[in-house]
Amino acid sequence: MTGVRVAVLGIHGHGASHVRNVARLAEAGRAELVAVADPQGATDLPARVQVFAGLDDLLAATEVDVVVICTPIQTHVPLATLAMRAGADVLLEKPPTASLAEFEQLSAVVAETGRACQVGFQAQASEATLTLARMIADGELGEIRGISATGKWVRTARYFQRARWSGKRRLDGVDVVDGAVTNPLAHAAAAALLLDGSTGVDDVRSIETELYRANPIESDDTSSVRVTTSRGTKILIAVTLCATEHLEASVIVHGSKRRAVLTYQADLIDGVKYGRADLLENLLAHRADPSVPLYVPLAATGGFTRVVEAVRTAPDPAVIPPELVDWEGEGLDRRPILRDVEKWIDRASDDLALFSELGAPWA
Repeated sequence: MTGVRVAVLGIHGHGASHVRNVARLAEAGRAELVAVADPQGATDLPARVQVFAGLDDLLAATEVDVVVICTPIQTHVPLATLAMRAGADVLLEKPPTASLAEFEQLSAVVAETGRACQVGFQAQASEATLTLARMIADGELGEIRGISATGKWVRTARYFQRARWSGKRRLDGVDVVDGAVTNPLAHAAAAALLLDGSTGVDDVRSIETELYRANPIESDDTSSVRVTTSRGTKILIAVTLCATEHLEASVIVHGSKRRAVLTYQADLIDGVKYGRADLLENLLAHRADPSVPLYVPLAATGGFTRVVEAVRTAPDPAVIPPELVDWEGEGLDRRPILRDVEKWIDRASDDLALFSELGAPWA
């Protein structure tokens, strides 16, 4: 794997972690960061790393083997297409596409080029997630009543003002589909689908959505979504960005023998710590030996993309009545706190029910 030439697109915000990761692999002699592209420019990069405004200029000036894409959602498909058609493999941040049509378009490019496209659902490279999936398949939890994915997060006004596309459903006539379910808490939904073995497009039978917002944005910041998979499993997603305090997201498997809680950010099953593989390292290993499977090939995000499509085509999020929301902080630190939202998320999780079915006051 020595000499694999890597470029990173989008190096500010989360993209900076990708630059650090490539630098870590470079120290081990496993990769070389040869270029970055970002319209905002770049500083504090290793020597000899070339900086470009866009991928077109980068590909015209230097050869790359792998392109890491950490750019706005609506740019994922054109950039990944350009990179793969130039002969590079791709690590594409989640969500991979903003619609099912885009997913099918990108899947066709993968088939056309034969390039690898790994999607940045890190939780799916966690031994905790994979171990729990094996426990379910082996019947250790008994008959599965359902799976719930919960998130009680805090986001301030700064989060929604960090970029033009943040908090948008569409921008300049192009689908973005940002929102609690599809972006910040996307890992919860994707992990739940993986635990059920329902990662493909055809593994989802139906999706019910209830989208709400307390913030002055277009997208959802508080939502419940119920997915019924082809095997009949109910997956209930109940999430908010308007919690009282920020807690780690969980995926809960409700079995007839017992339930199990996956805290995917910390790689825990019922408080027991597991390890996690690195998605870029896995992509490099796959390049060296195609018999090494990718943890998250594009095809394995089809079920999640069905959720994105359901959110995209759902009615715009309903505005939560102001009398149910308390505001805290000033300026960019200002944030809404939806009263008792934690209680309603826990009830939705336990009952595998939508907020409206429970009688949540905003639903």
